[in-house]
Amino acid sequence: MKALINIDYTYDFVADAGALTCGKPGQAIEGKISWLTKEFIENGDYVVFAIDVHDQGDEFHPETRLFPPHNLRGTAGRDLFGKLQEVYDQNKHRENVTYIDKTRYSAFAGTDLAIKLRERGITEVHLVGVCTDICVLHTAVDAYNKGFKIVVYKDAVASFNQAGHEWALGHFEQTLGAMVK
Repeated sequence: MKALINIDYTYDFVADAGALTCGKPGQAIEGKISWLTKEFIENGDYVVFAIDVHDQGDEFHPETRLFPPHNLRGTAGRDLFGKLQEVYDQNKHRENVTYIDKTRYSAFAGTDLAIKLRERGITEVHLVGVCTDICVLHTAVDAYNKGFKIVVYKDAVASFNQAGHEWALGHFEQTLGAMVK
């Protein structure tokens, strides 16, 4: 069984005015992410929206020293970007759709994602979202370490760092044994 994990495809990470945006590369994948999400939902596969959340003024979070404030709890910056918000809104009450808050790069760190996947007999995770070389990468590494098969959609991941994006795509295949399609 398989699951689709949507990682951080939010206003702050994708919109031109987002607090930590990857801009045009992130916007260019909107159609593919929305289409894949609808396909997985309609096929009855498990779909997880793993969305970054931070608290204003949290001086103890390690990202505070690395990045400007982003995806702050209770702000529009955490809204899913574009058509993906519509897909979520239309399907959020379905049994096979879950939304989880994450406070670290990986969707597995500090969440019950692995439990949710194992309960459903899921052995393969499909990854989409941003940023390829940060949150998508760390989620893929944790998925690998937990024994999941990994599929990454190269036309449904993006980053504000093109060199990092390209490196991560290679790393998924060559080091994690992921299928990149």
